[in-house]
Amino acid sequence: MLNSEEYTLSYDGTFDGFLTCVFHSYEQKMSNVTFQRNQHVQQSLFGSTIEIITDLEKADRVWKGIKSKTSARGSLRVYTAFLSEQAQIEALLLNYIQQAFISVLPMDFDFANETVLKVSQIAKSVGREKHRMEAFVRFKLTTDGIYFANIEPDFDVLPLISKHFKSRYADQKWIIYDLKRNYGLYYDLKRVEMMQLALPDDYDPTKTKTDFFTNSEIEFQTLWQDYFESTNIASRKNMKLHVQHVPKRYWKYLSEKLR
Repeated sequence: MLNSEEYTLSYDGTFDGFLTCVFHSYEQKMSNVTFQRNQHVQQSLFGSTIEIITDLEKADRVWKGIKSKTSARGSLRVYTAFLSEQAQIEALLLNYIQQAFISVLPMDFDFANETVLKVSQIAKSVGREKHRMEAFVRFKLTTDGIYFANIEPDFDVLPLISKHFKSRYADQKWIIYDLKRNYGLYYDLKRVEMMQLALPDDYDPTKTKTDFFTNSEIEFQTLWQDYFESTNIASRKNMKLHVQHVPKRYWKYLSEKLR
């Protein structure tokens, strides 16, 4: 018999934490359940709030179940949509997973299904942001010999761009830091790890100061800005098209735009 009481499952905000919540909801046969990230928990007036501790074994069991009921693209879509951090994304994905588990055939491409369509659209938006980050990240050489880049993406795309930058910049140490979410990726020439920094109070991500970056980096940026200006043909300038391909929200981190 399904448990009809209202439950709120709070978790740590990670994908494994979300999957652990899914496991718990199935294990306890919860029919009326919502998920909330720990930092945004609001106590329910009529139901019970339960803190779920991430369990990698339980998360893995759910993930294997999802992959067995969807295509590779379908399971990736679930993960990508989760990284959107949109309000109520957990409820949407839980509904998607529940339907997938009872479906006889994979429903990944049944876009007449409203849930499938919504998850696909959200995953596509996150995918676009991933590609933009891969194109617009600009590294600056620090005095510690590490290439450093700031980003503030609309979605939590760091886990999606890790492989690209590890492959492309395999011979140099680098950090890509998400200022909005206060964590980053650090590559030490062997592996990529997640990390956090205690940035100085006066740190300005749009400036290249000798306090943090090498003189050669500043000289290189000046050369790059000169080149960018010299190749710009004013008579062919199409700002509308330019903004379409390079949205203004990325400009403050592009060295060619900082002059």
